Amino acid sequence: MPARKEVPTVAQSTETDWVSRFADEVIAEAERRAPGKPVVVASGLSPSGPIHLGNLREVMTPHLVADEIRRRGHECVHILSWDDYDRYRKVPAGIDPSWSEHIGKPLTSVPAPPGSPYPNWAEHFKAPMAEALREMGIEFHPISQTEKYTSGAYREQILHAMRHRREIDAVLDRYRTKDKPGAKKPKQQQKPVDEAELAAAEGSGAAAEDDGSAGEAGYYPYKPYCSVCERDVTTVTSYDEETTELAYTCACGHGETVRLSEHDRGKLVWKVDWPMRWAYEGVVFEPSGVDHSSPGSSYVVGGQIVREVFGGEQPIGPMYAFVGISGMAKMSSSKGGVPTPADALEIMEAPLLRWLYARRRPNQSFKIAFDQEIQRTYDEWDALERKITESTAQPADAAAYRRATRTATGELPSTPRPLPYRTLASVVDITTGHDEQTLRILGELDPDNPVKSLEETRPRLDKAERWITTQVPADQRTRVRDEPDTERLAALGDTERESLRLLLDGLDDHWSLDGLTTLVYGVPKIQAGLSPEAKPTPELKVAQRSFFALLYTLLVGRDTGPRLPTLLLAVGADRVRKLLAA
Repeated sequence: MPARKEVPTVAQSTETDWVSRFADEVIAEAERRAPGKPVVVASGLSPSGPIHLGNLREVMTPHLVADEIRRRGHECVHILSWDDYDRYRKVPAGIDPSWSEHIGKPLTSVPAPPGSPYPNWAEHFKAPMAEALREMGIEFHPISQTEKYTSGAYREQILHAMRHRREIDAVLDRYRTKDKPGAKKPKQQQKPVDEAELAAAEGSGAAAEDDGSAGEAGYYPYKPYCSVCERDVTTVTSYDEETTELAYTCACGHGETVRLSEHDRGKLVWKVDWPMRWAYEGVVFEPSGVDHSSPGSSYVVGGQIVREVFGGEQPIGPMYAFVGISGMAKMSSSKGGVPTPADALEIMEAPLLRWLYARRRPNQSFKIAFDQEIQRTYDEWDALERKITESTAQPADAAAYRRATRTATGELPSTPRPLPYRTLASVVDITTGHDEQTLRILGELDPDNPVKSLEETRPRLDKAERWITTQVPADQRTRVRDEPDTERLAALGDTERESLRLLLDGLDDHWSLDGLTTLVYGVPKIQAGLSPEAKPTPELKVAQRSFFALLYTLLVGRDTGPRLPTLLLAVGADRVRKLLAA
């Protein structure tokens, strides 16, 4: 018997870690359904536009569970279905209105946006998402639904659905309440609270897709794409189960009869397509968003159809909550829309982004910061890393950290010298990315252990620089004065003049990040007749704030700015003396 592969362990306690709890359930369920076979978990994404950070939860949730299953030595496959055979629904903002002529075509039959190197609309939006997932260490098995449908892979499933269309119609009819008199609207499970969450709630639009409701010719769960105009504005008019001949007409005026046993230019309607795939792939675990989880939705209805029609079982899996965005600055790749994982990875390291999803249960909403809050997020992350090093982190926090920094196959890349993000951001803000200046300042942060190469601080340094240049408005950028503010210096009071003298006198002896921190907080203490180590009083805090505002005014022309010790290091001792000499 071969030796079992050594795998890293993560948080064995099922009381504190949501990933472990789901892994327990999924392993047990997989053993019941298909003992000895690989465990199958699934995600589905529609490349109908930029795939945003709300959609990422659709992938991260099963990824984390699959990764835990692999850590325990079980074989697990994470299927990622690209719903690229979905219809093109609408022309997004910023695209030529002439693209409306493609509405109703499969996403893979729609031209890519102007200037794109990709062959079609779907591939244009799949590519950056796939690259972001690779950067985040997410292993997945991609499945193109265009390839599946057009290759005939689902032919037997389609014919089976057509044979059982009356049973499918009966299941769907239990939930068709929209037009019934006195029908109550399903209660919304969670209210989106900002623009990003509204977009996440909208999803791909598949949740609201027509279920093939019965027309004059009866109910048909299959929708052909027209062989002339390529759109799905078609109506099935008859079907012969013996010959599999299907007749349809199209809004473009075309009509024809095809043999469904040979026809590969159409698809099952969404509420039938999804449960068909559950049975076809043997999916054990798949989460669903709020747009699929309300009463009468595709997830609820699909559970009945997969059992009653396809003889399969519905996956287990949670409903996942919204992912909001803090700071909706203009985004480079999504052209003013909701930020994508690729956008997030421009300003934060992959382990940090993974951690934001790992530390919250799927039904907990959270926000991802693109504004100043990103600095606090990084502070939290660095504090957690210190607790991990000191073995003082809580078990669930330690588990989330390990899930963020490594997968079952190994560690994710990290910054060798992870200086505080806010410090790096302040430095590149002041130096405007000048490498020599940046290295000088970073080398002076800790003279006893100086940074000798910018490579030590990458990729975090590059992420901080990208944040400064793309997310911080120009009027909030730091611009150090070229010349002293002679008018303000001439108007200094005695106390202000004395505070500047004490600061300048102490520069040489305190020229490090810690030393300058002690100095700038200590000057008002000394002026108050206290020791530099004295604990601050309310009165002292007022004096410190007044002193800090004075320094900011004289250095950068406004009363706030980057942390003063970092700012002083960045400006340099000689220039500080020039700007503050009264």
